[in-house]
Amino acid sequence: MSTHHFLTIKSTGKKVPTIGLGTFGSDHVEPKQIAQSVRFAVEHGYRHIDCASVYGNEDVIGEVFEELFSSNIVKREDLWITSKLWNDAHEPKAARESFHKTLKNLRLDYLDLYLVHWPFPNYHPPKCSIDARSPNSKPYNHDNFMKTWRVLEEFVNEGLTHHIGTSNMTIPKLTLLLNDAVVPVSVHEMELHPHFQQKELKKFCDDNDIVSIGYSPLGSPHRPLRDRTEGDSVDMEDPVIIEIAKKHNVHPASICLKWAVSNNHIPIPLSTNERNILSNLEAVNTDPLSQSEKEAIDAIDKNCRLIKGHVFLWEGAKDWHDLWDEQGVITT
Repeated sequence: MSTHHFLTIKSTGKKVPTIGLGTFGSDHVEPKQIAQSVRFAVEHGYRHIDCASVYGNEDVIGEVFEELFSSNIVKREDLWITSKLWNDAHEPKAARESFHKTLKNLRLDYLDLYLVHWPFPNYHPPKCSIDARSPNSKPYNHDNFMKTWRVLEEFVNEGLTHHIGTSNMTIPKLTLLLNDAVVPVSVHEMELHPHFQQKELKKFCDDNDIVSIGYSPLGSPHRPLRDRTEGDSVDMEDPVIIEIAKKHNVHPASICLKWAVSNNHIPIPLSTNERNILSNLEAVNTDPLSQSEKEAIDAIDKNCRLIKGHVFLWEGAKDWHDLWDEQGVITT
């Protein structure tokens, strides 16, 4: 089975497959297991793989890409491959080094998309606790962010990535970036699932021709402990999701993915279970939700952010809400 639904990036006309395989496993899945999932997914029709330097597995994923291309299982031009710049490499020199290391690890000549992973420059060790704080953490600084963005624009001009974009941004931050960017923001990657729909941000992206990619589309049941807080809701246990899943005779996860496609954003679920990898692909390509089912799920938004970003807080920040500019202005 192959993906046959796409969203189009207006600035280039390139088509993005409407489901990707996420590869974040650094807290609970070994790199080789993620790489095996990438191999299986591509062999069975996935054409969109979402990577990042911080996941610590791009080198083994690169070995899989090389084998897939050399054995003609898939052509490079038929895959959409994303990677991301981590927070400890925002300085221009470090950003260039990190990007070229990603290309080398993934064994690619170019990326389809390169994102700034978070708008905050800082560092925290893998598997750290929710209380971990980098002494170098700072609030968003637009002038510094633009220095990073200009480096990404260089990569586009050099043909090393076809598109650039952002992740975990807010409307106030994106507004500043759109005013100053020379190469357009093609994609924004953000948390999106039925209990956290981010309708205002999604509409902002739509209005500015930015394709939305949604991470944690199933409600991130395997997210790190540091991102679990009291009161978090569970999408796949929502009675509306369960009822619609029964009608379609599928797992509630499939309904979450069908809902994403119905709202024109691209889910990138992570799974290392072969059966789930296949069913996720099938979910977005068959048996779409009815309009009434879509609207029923649209109505269960709980504004429940799961990936709150505690570890990126700077000295003087009140709590994780300060990361997300919830009052419509950038928190400093």
